[in-house]
Amino acid sequence: IVSMFADNTTVYLSAMDDVNVLNDILSKWCCASGAKFNIDKTEIIPIGTQSYCLSLAESTKLNPTSTAFPLTVRIACDGQAVCILGAWLGNKVNEPSVWSPILEKLESCLWKWNTCNPLIKGRRTIIQWTFGSMTQYLTCIQGMPRSTEDFLTKQLKHFAWDSNSKSNINFDVL
Repeated sequence: IVSMFADNTTVYLSAMDDVNVLNDILSKWCCASGAKFNIDKTEIIPIGTQSYCLSLAESTKLNPTSTAFPLTVRIACDGQAVCILGAWLGNKVNEPSVWSPILEKLESCLWKWNTCNPLIKGRRTIIQWTFGSMTQYLTCIQGMPRSTEDFLTKQLKHFAWDSNSKSNINFDVL
């Protein structure tokens, strides 16, 4: 099964599929389309029983008789996330860790905006631009852990009032 979007190709293989057949199909598609398949960016998320996933990771083969994947292909172990069209997928992935880069980017952005000393209306607009735009897509496709939501709420309140002190109006009104 193949899913394509822009320059991203996702292929789902079974243990009985042949890697050589996939490579032939991709080569023909690239020749016909003028595209270039970058095998060095290939990442595999093993799906199946624990023993199958371990076997695939160790042998880099779909089954004992198949051709091995090239050494440049990364096989994601448990806990390692692979980005597919903005979603972070994998086996036993720690959800809050997926959010770390976005939270760091958000904090950096708010710090830069804060150096301009914006007024409350400006802060409201900045909050809409940053919190909304930086979190909306990943939240829609991945969901947001409660710990991340709590952290963002705290950051929003701190930025809105430019302090750690209690705000002058109700948070829902803000």
